[in-house]
Amino acid sequence: MSDNYIKALGEALEARGISLDEIGGVSKASSYQNMYKDENGTMAVKELWSFQYAPVTFHAPKWEPIRPAPMQVLPPLEAKVKPASKLKTCVIVPDVQIGYFRDINDKLVPVHDEAAISVAMEIIHDLQPSLIVCNGDNLDFPELSKYRLSPAYALTMQHALDRAALFASQLRRAAPKARIIWLAGNHEERLPNYILDNAKAAFGIKKANDVSAWPVMSIPFLCNFDKYKVEYVPAYPANDFWINSNLKVIHGNKSKSSGSTAHMYLASENVSVIFGHSHRAELAYKTRREANGPKTTMAASSGCLCRVDGAVPSTNGGTDLDGRPVKLSENWNQGIGVVQYETTGKERFTWQHIPILEGWALHDEKEYKAPV
Repeated sequence: MSDNYIKALGEALEARGISLDEIGGVSKASSYQNMYKDENGTMAVKELWSFQYAPVTFHAPKWEPIRPAPMQVLPPLEAKVKPASKLKTCVIVPDVQIGYFRDINDKLVPVHDEAAISVAMEIIHDLQPSLIVCNGDNLDFPELSKYRLSPAYALTMQHALDRAALFASQLRRAAPKARIIWLAGNHEERLPNYILDNAKAAFGIKKANDVSAWPVMSIPFLCNFDKYKVEYVPAYPANDFWINSNLKVIHGNKSKSSGSTAHMYLASENVSVIFGHSHRAELAYKTRREANGPKTTMAASSGCLCRVDGAVPSTNGGTDLDGRPVKLSENWNQGIGVVQYETTGKERFTWQHIPILEGWALHDEKEYKAPV
């Protein structure tokens, strides 16, 4: 490094008021000569310098190899008592399809699933919900169907009504303090429709001198719902029940394959909705842009509690030459739904589906098994 280089660099820094300590390095230096005439008119040569330098702070950090993070040992947190939750609990009981057919020995065979019902009752007993909503088609009524039906399902309606009354009693025993809602679905609606079509004069008949009672040919009357404090909500498909102002329960009249029924409800509803009818467990969310900001809605189904092996008359089912249903793996899912919800403030809620698989379920680290 020449003395001229050092002298020129020093002069350049001094002319700009830069201290040598502020220089991290010189990345480029060049010199060149310039011809000029001195004061005497004689040609002379002047050496000029150009420098590129960087401040100390411009230096890139030293590149280090990736290494494992050091072990972090944190002191344990002090255990705190969990405050009582302000959230309430609701259990959704879907599509039980209570009904029977007779086997070749004239023995009653249920189309509802007793094992799934047993597991559901155990879970309800442990949860002790403040609200239970049966969202429709809890009675099947195949004898009242407009579709062709084999004699194996004949003369079973009384047995189904007796089992439905027992089902209401089981719900009340499992959750003595709960409010129990029974929404009518399209299958419950078969009874009043059948009366209108075949015995219109008997439609709406009540006990003598009791105009406030249920009609004697109605599900709540025949199943003693008042005795078990079960609230019946008729008028399918217009009926619904609101858990809070952001969430309603319906039976529904939509059913689409491939798990897309929930998306149909998201497209048609402006609030969150829990639906039945499809017998499939589904869940979908949608966030819309609104004037006050984003609004997220949910559509969910908890499946069914009926048999999923072809016993329930369906569009995919079939019968043998004796009129009994043959085995069929329906694309249906058994389970119940659990809603944690607020009734004040923003009235928020959460949804959980509890699958029931061949008389077995797991919830909150506890196994539930139907008796063998």
